[in-house]
Amino acid sequence: MNIVFFDGVCNLCSRSVQFIIKHDNKNCFKFSSLQSNFAKETFKNNHQISPELLNSIVLINNKNQIFTQSSAVLKIASKLRFPINLLAIFLVVPKILRDWTYKYVAKRRYNWFGKKDQCWLPNPQILSKFIN
Repeated sequence: MNIVFFDGVCNLCSRSVQFIIKHDNKNCFKFSSLQSNFAKETFKNNHQISPELLNSIVLINNKNQIFTQSSAVLKIASKLRFPINLLAIFLVVPKILRDWTYKYVAKRRYNWFGKKDQCWLPNPQILSKFIN
């Protein structure tokens, strides 16, 4: 199972999760907010993830590989239905350039898209896709 960790108070992140769910026709993703106990336990002793990356989208795939920032976004897109999966072609762009763009948006996401006081709660129809 692929697990997507996201900022649960970020409106852009919550909308992105909803987008992924809508286009995940293979049902290959589960989700957890970065603020959840599950995320805290998962990353507590993981030396592959530095604390500043926990302000980013994180994907742990079914091979237990960890992807962050633009790599996580594009790896997720690669698993979604056509034509969204074509975005994976941007993996050929050097990571430093992709991550610069990712960080530019991420740094401004609260100003541009807003922020909630508490984590977004999924509706009962998709609750089974979330790990707390």
